[in-house]
Amino acid sequence: MVGQHIMGMELPKEESHEMEDADISDLELVYHVREALTAVQSGDSDNYNQLVAVMHLKGRLNLDERALLETSLKALSGAVSHIDMVYHESLLASIFGMSMWNYDPDVMDALKGLIISLAAANGKYVDSCLTMLVGNFTPPFYILDKLTQPHVIERKHQVLSRVHGALNNIADLVPLAPMRLLPIVVQRMPTVRNNQERLKMIVIYAENMLKLESGAIGELVRSTMLMAMVDRLIDLDVEIGWDDILHDDFSKGIFEMELEDVEEDEARDDAEQDGGELPSGSLSRKSLSGNLIAELLDSLMVLTFEHLESCEGAGRLTEVFEILLQSFQITILNAYKSKFAQFVMFYACALDPENCGLKFATMLADIFVSGVYPPLTRMSAVSYLASFLSRAKFLSPSFIVNLLKRLVDWCLEYCKIQGGDINPKAHRVFYSGCQAIMYVLCFRMRSIMDIPRLKCQLLLMPLETILRHELNPLKVCLPSVVTEFLRQSKAARLFTVSKAFIFNDLLESDLSRAFGGLERLDMFFPFDPCLLKKCDSFIRPNFLYWSMVRTTYHDDEEDSSEEDIEDEQGDHVMDDGIARSVDEQDLDLGEFDYALNKMSITPKNSLNCRIEGQLQQPMKMPSRIRPSTSPESL
Repeated sequence: MVGQHIMGMELPKEESHEMEDADISDLELVYHVREALTAVQSGDSDNYNQLVAVMHLKGRLNLDERALLETSLKALSGAVSHIDMVYHESLLASIFGMSMWNYDPDVMDALKGLIISLAAANGKYVDSCLTMLVGNFTPPFYILDKLTQPHVIERKHQVLSRVHGALNNIADLVPLAPMRLLPIVVQRMPTVRNNQERLKMIVIYAENMLKLESGAIGELVRSTMLMAMVDRLIDLDVEIGWDDILHDDFSKGIFEMELEDVEEDEARDDAEQDGGELPSGSLSRKSLSGNLIAELLDSLMVLTFEHLESCEGAGRLTEVFEILLQSFQITILNAYKSKFAQFVMFYACALDPENCGLKFATMLADIFVSGVYPPLTRMSAVSYLASFLSRAKFLSPSFIVNLLKRLVDWCLEYCKIQGGDINPKAHRVFYSGCQAIMYVLCFRMRSIMDIPRLKCQLLLMPLETILRHELNPLKVCLPSVVTEFLRQSKAARLFTVSKAFIFNDLLESDLSRAFGGLERLDMFFPFDPCLLKKCDSFIRPNFLYWSMVRTTYHDDEEDSSEEDIEDEQGDHVMDDGIARSVDEQDLDLGEFDYALNKMSITPKNSLNCRIEGQLQQPMKMPSRIRPSTSPESL
């Protein structure tokens, strides 16, 4: 009988008979455990040492060993008031070093009960108990390779449900426990190392962070958990160098590269389907293949996307998004070379355009027009805004026009109070705003001009006054954007014919190079196509690629196709200006690839345009711009 031999002690026969009654057995075991704990202080540690040895049982335990361990843990739960931090240091170290992943459910329950009892009995043990439970967020290394096996998946559920149950119980018994839990969770987050096992551990740990956010104590830990998650995403993001993704051919127009990527993407898909070799070249997604940091970031982003979906389903996305907005401003907005982490914001806005999309765009516009923020922050904000307005399919033309008007109004006011020679550094905020306006119109001008009311609003905007100002933004902003904007403006008759020819010297000049250089802010378009493979499947249905854009210079035959008309009229415009197409919510990857193949990537019969009476070769518009960079180089 286990009770007779616990800690090696032989109980009297009369007590042995009594222990056949479960209640008596529990009381007797607690009594003898207390004796063992008390005896240590008088120098008798034999029974205590045997008790400590029981705590080290793990692995493939037989029935008697499992029963002995379970019984000992339960007995200790009834004797926690006799445990002393000094005399019983080795026992406590053994308990706090136990992993629930090594035991069956009965032992897990007994260990969970002991940890809760220790935390409730003495405030000195709370941090150790919380640390032990957080340590059980991740399995031992020998289990990591088996996480896809059904029995291990079941074990994972058994462990984590008990771990989070214990954390909730402790929070109920010790009101300050959630606040003491926060630094423990953040500090014990596994460090990143280039091995698969470590990366799997980080993903599992992140799952538990998000589980805390959505759990019973979520209201107390939500902000810290979400911000810590975003911090980890951006940390991983900046570890991925653009040198590993793109080649340095900066002679091409920014609108040209995405077209290359679309073509290579199609070639890649064909090669994969045919079982052949993948095409070589500069395709960023291919370059990321095998990059363990990129794969980890991809997995964590998808985990976050799925969590946002669950928040939306539970009706609390608005609350979560407020925290994400704060985190974005603190962590992402000014991050150096952020490439992917910002898509958390994009996807949250896609889930709730009427609320999240409106708040995000408005916040970015507020930062830009405000004089409170530093110039680099304002420049970054307007770049995010331009990229968001250009790429988000769920935004209506009406909403985009409203935001454009705010930018135009600010630029006009700037022109009224500023003058002098062109100075890219001194007026960098102004030039960033001008470029943002032109960039958005490269993507959206056609959809705006096709709606009479919005066309009228656009025509009434003082764009000409701004562009003809002596600060001359057309000579400073990125030539690819300027050329494409003027090309579409001419086709749309945004300016009168005579005025359309006043813009000359559009090719890149020393002034435009002075605006940035190799890592210039004017090439910072943060919502360029996401290159992480798993993330892309979430983003695609909500994303506008350059190959999908109907420019003002498309020929009439192409524009009148039934498919294009459906695309243009399929959005349901909400009162606040946000639109979401019913069809686009159901767009799968196969339909997307088919749509890409059917769309004209380069405009027909419009490869040349005349400016100042000379034949020019315009730069093409890409769906992926240059590496996203911060304005620090300015």
